[in-house]
Amino acid sequence: MGRLSRAQSQEHNRARVLAAAREEFAERGFRDAKIDGIAERAELTRGAVYSNFSGKRALYFTVLADLAERGPEPPHQEPGLTPREALGALARAWLARLPLTTDEPRGPARLGMDVMPEILADERLRLSFAQLMKLDAILLGLALEGLRPSAPSGGGLVWMAEAALTTLHGASLMAAAAPGFTEPFNIVSACEHLTELDLGDRRFATPWNTRARPADEPWSPPEATDAVRGEPAPLAADGVVAILGLHRLEAVEEAVRAAPPGVAITVVVVTGGSDELAPLARLAVADLCGCLRQAFPRPAWPRLRVVLDGSGAIAAAAGLPSAGEGTESAVRVEDGRIVLRADGRGACHRVASATVGTAGTVGTVGTVGTVGTVGTVGTVGTVGTVGTVGTAGTRTGGTTTGTATDAATGTDPDVTTGTGAVPPGRVASDGPLPPGRAGHRG
Repeated sequence: MGRLSRAQSQEHNRARVLAAAREEFAERGFRDAKIDGIAERAELTRGAVYSNFSGKRALYFTVLADLAERGPEPPHQEPGLTPREALGALARAWLARLPLTTDEPRGPARLGMDVMPEILADERLRLSFAQLMKLDAILLGLALEGLRPSAPSGGGLVWMAEAALTTLHGASLMAAAAPGFTEPFNIVSACEHLTELDLGDRRFATPWNTRARPADEPWSPPEATDAVRGEPAPLAADGVVAILGLHRLEAVEEAVRAAPPGVAITVVVVTGGSDELAPLARLAVADLCGCLRQAFPRPAWPRLRVVLDGSGAIAAAAGLPSAGEGTESAVRVEDGRIVLRADGRGACHRVASATVGTAGTVGTVGTVGTVGTVGTVGTVGTVGTVGTVGTAGTRTGGTTTGTATDAATGTDPDVTTGTGAVPPGRVASDGPLPPGRAGHRG
């Protein structure tokens, strides 16, 4: 066997550290585990452990994320064909992973029992975990909508998903703190009965005045995995790519609700480089999606794709070299190029709802940014422009006709009609025009 390269050697040592850490955490628990013990098990120095992980908690979250993503799934069960059946199947898959009262106090089945205490102890982790739960609820709610196509698309089933996840996470905490306290079949039944509740419907309003800007930039993202499906993510395909930090994950639902049917939506989760937050994100998404893939038929899986960008390479490919927890940015990809982008609050909604016309002209469903000023119309037959939206004037006989879109309402205002040459600054009227209007005086 040839000499390993530096990168290969580092990867080999990382794998040894993770294997040793799993043994240490399973045998001693998170709180009693020691970095020195992990180094000894891995036959490496303490410094070699810290060269791969910043501390014990980062190592603990990474061990659990690897197990959630790569561990064998429970025995296959038939997916549910109705929301009630699917939510019950998801609850059974979730509960099957929890420790039993007969399990050893320490051991693989209880490996994850210290996750919630660690999250509760750190405000930074709590803020991120709250948004990760929002993302999980959106994914589960979209899957439920896939089994109830007649349901309104306003997000009411996302509320149902939030209630189900609260029940299941509560069951996980009680299994760790009070083994044998509750009957698992009752938890399954409670989740099934949630589908009988009418929790109403949500309405999305986006108060942010973020603009979508035309672009013409290359789009060459690195290969990545869709955490929902556990398969390669088609990042190069046409659609909307939302780059969101861990404090802005709920914004992806704005893109899902605003996008026309058939438009692919991918959320790229960035973490600001923290080696604790990145594996926590992997763990939270994998915990749900492993159960979701068992409980729901594939056609009902959410159209939303989730890519975890721990290195920031995908964000950099989208022109965001320094993304962090508060990042909200979105791009529209067509034919391998970025044709539209927006940054800041409301970016996901703006890019998903925008239409891209010829010559890079951008329109938005119901609104076009701010009202533009009235352009000058030259001699008969020349092109009339209104702000950034307009159509060419045509001449029929001696009449000049043009149409314009009111930028404030997204509707067609009065039709401009006149005869002969039109003086500069006037559009087929008998007096000066008010700012922002182009039309016939009644």
